[in-house]
Amino acid sequence: MQRIESALTDQFVTEGQRLVFWNDPEREFEDSLATLNLEAVTLLRLDAHPALAVKVRLEQEDPTGRYLLYAPAEPPEPEQDWLLDIRLYSASFRADRASMLLAELGLTQQALRPHLAERAKFFANRERLERLKKLVSPDDGALDLDRKLIAVLVKADQPEFFTILIALFDAIPEGNLDLLPPAWDELEKQGVRASFWALVANQFGYQEETPNLKNLLIRLMVSDLDHACQASLPDGLKHLILARQGTANAVVCLAQWRDSLTRGPSYDTLSAVVAQAIKLASHLGALSIDDLAEVKTFLLVEQTIASRLRDRVLETVETIKPESIRAMASRRQDGYWAAPGLPNTPSAPRRALFAVYQALQIAADLFALRNAQMGGFGYPDAKALFSAYTRELYRYDQRYRQFCEFADAAESCDWDILKSLRQTVEQVYGTGFVAELARQWNRHLESGLLDRWRIDGIPNQQGFYAREVARVLAKGADRRVFVIISDAFRYEAAQELTEQLNGQYRLDATLSTQLGVLPSYTGLGMAALLPHGTIDYTESGGIRVDGLPCGSLEQRGKLLESVQGVAVKADIFMSMKKDEGRAFIKPYRVVYVYHNQIDAVGDSAATEDHAFDAVRQAIDTLGDLVGKIVNSLNGNHLLITADHGFLFQETPPGETDKNNLSTKPAGTLLAKKRYLLGRNLPASDQAYRDSTQVTAGAEGGMEFWIPKGANRFHFVGGSRFVHGGAMPQEIVVPVIRVQHVKDTAKASKTKTHTVGVSVLGNNFKVTTNRHRFQLIQTEPVGERVKPITLKIGLYDGDEPVTNLETLTFDSPSSDMNQWQKAVSLTLEGRRFDSKRVYQLILRDSETGVEEARFDVTIDLAFTNDF
Repeated sequence: MQRIESALTDQFVTEGQRLVFWNDPEREFEDSLATLNLEAVTLLRLDAHPALAVKVRLEQEDPTGRYLLYAPAEPPEPEQDWLLDIRLYSASFRADRASMLLAELGLTQQALRPHLAERAKFFANRERLERLKKLVSPDDGALDLDRKLIAVLVKADQPEFFTILIALFDAIPEGNLDLLPPAWDELEKQGVRASFWALVANQFGYQEETPNLKNLLIRLMVSDLDHACQASLPDGLKHLILARQGTANAVVCLAQWRDSLTRGPSYDTLSAVVAQAIKLASHLGALSIDDLAEVKTFLLVEQTIASRLRDRVLETVETIKPESIRAMASRRQDGYWAAPGLPNTPSAPRRALFAVYQALQIAADLFALRNAQMGGFGYPDAKALFSAYTRELYRYDQRYRQFCEFADAAESCDWDILKSLRQTVEQVYGTGFVAELARQWNRHLESGLLDRWRIDGIPNQQGFYAREVARVLAKGADRRVFVIISDAFRYEAAQELTEQLNGQYRLDATLSTQLGVLPSYTGLGMAALLPHGTIDYTESGGIRVDGLPCGSLEQRGKLLESVQGVAVKADIFMSMKKDEGRAFIKPYRVVYVYHNQIDAVGDSAATEDHAFDAVRQAIDTLGDLVGKIVNSLNGNHLLITADHGFLFQETPPGETDKNNLSTKPAGTLLAKKRYLLGRNLPASDQAYRDSTQVTAGAEGGMEFWIPKGANRFHFVGGSRFVHGGAMPQEIVVPVIRVQHVKDTAKASKTKTHTVGVSVLGNNFKVTTNRHRFQLIQTEPVGERVKPITLKIGLYDGDEPVTNLETLTFDSPSSDMNQWQKAVSLTLEGRRFDSKRVYQLILRDSETGVEEARFDVTIDLAFTNDF
């Protein structure tokens, strides 16, 4: 109406017309007449007044007045026109809506006028028109215009046809392919449904006598499956595959759908419906795991791969090649259904799948570790075996814990496909490692280690304060040392924490060990870590340090006063705000922070099932504690250690795991699962006996029994979480030294960065619609070099012209062959300019930051499959 007002004003004012005839045969503007605002112009409807009366008014009653003469009809024939003479000397005006729309939309093709007229219902809605105006281009043709009309109707984010189609599928009610999206009827009302199917035919080559969305989706997904599968699909599916160019577009379209954070959930639901409709389960038996390795189309394929990869691990236990298992598992985790960064839903149990693949990789590592040790642990002396444990054998415990963590995570989502593998892992760990380690360690205990409880080059736990704390304090009166003691924090967990700490800027962590006290229980271990001159036992079996009790936090704090120290619980310490924490530590040079997560959970029959969860939480909490001390309290010198370690297995101990002693010997003061304390204890061939004077420097005539190997005493029960004995897992006590690096030159060495990635080759040229690129990381991943997950695709400017693929580069190997990964990209089925330069772009999947780009030319021999 603004355009009409402007045009009429020009007629009356600029051109000086007194009378203007406006014929509107389609009555398009009849309802809008009342909104016209023409100064000093009278609106006169010719259908409301007799022609002779109008003639008299215009020529006799008001011969100078300005009039707009509106008629909702074509002008009459000349011989019947009473106003012909007036019409001939006056001006005429036409407001053809199609012509006006053509101008308003900025379209240049006049031939579109009848097309616009046919879409009059669409343009009657001003909101739709305004949305369309943002999408059209001047040179759009009829089908282009209809595509953009459809984009408005289906509320697509962009007018590209793939986005339109995804929006339609996403709107299917309740994921039921027999129902139609609400916008589907609107396409019919606006006369663009035929254009929709024309667009489908152009993009995918899909044409049927009565096409429908369900059949289209089935063909898209089967074509995507066929494209990714490394073998021909079974005959029962082949007739559903689109032509080559249509398949290429199907691959890119479905990849975009899966990549959409907002619309991806509907893909999860509908792909399951399609899998059931095509009876996919009955067809997968003919395809191998390697055939399916690149398929992302269906969750059922993912479940099949996970199950078959588990079977491969089980079938090759003694000849396992962990790198091949890792390659397949990590590729699947980079895919769609097991990607940890995407939402976890009932239709896409990604958390469970990711955990399954993690567990499979860890199990493969564990089996390979066992295979490398098939000759046994024949180390010549205790020092050699102790060193071997801290160098490599601890990985048995670490891998076993990590496997159980991920297997538990999968089972918590009602996925039990790892059940058979758990049994094998349990056997390899329990019989193949723990029992063999116990046998070899017992040999060294019996050959004199227990009688002297010293190993050359390995410090004893009771010397911790003098060796680790006092040495730092002696360097200056301004030195302050933080000591974090985590109950039952064993060596393998400390190794994992050390790696994490070394991955942080300005932190330098080193891991060493000390020989823990015997028996390896909390009271004695905690006493050994305090500053002391003497440790002794009271008559009743209580422990004293320098003649004072040390069992409670308050008692330990009292003992620390002698070295200007304080004791605090970790949770209370963590809850302090920055200023509060600084005020708390200000008077002290030594701060002992006591953390009790693992032992508190593991040492209770009600919660010991969660022992490994407690280890994971402990690692995270200790990392947070270090961060607080360094960042909020300006701590420069930190020590993390433990009172003892522990033994734990998922399988409850059987009779063979229990010592056959069923009664406590005379003189017993304290009896637990892995030790007993007393005086004048008798010798026994079922247990080791010795004195705490020898094994802890503790006076008071206290003796102990510990069961041989990993056994438990009958009279205490058969719990799975135990400590107190002399197994390496219990007495290899970690010491992590953490320094806050302030020197700028040294700090630069602690900087972390993500691993670099490059593409092998140069002068990249794509000559087929599917191209394979070889990528390689530029160095091994380590503490300071972090893995990176990339999204990779070919782009024309800002628009991808292929599917986007995800790859993670995380190899810690020094073998460059392990650094390489391949990615297959499929081009959209359209023409490409062989003289144009396209880009292969690598972006960080988490941040979207571009890591690298490479120029690519595309030179295809174009064929029309449709």
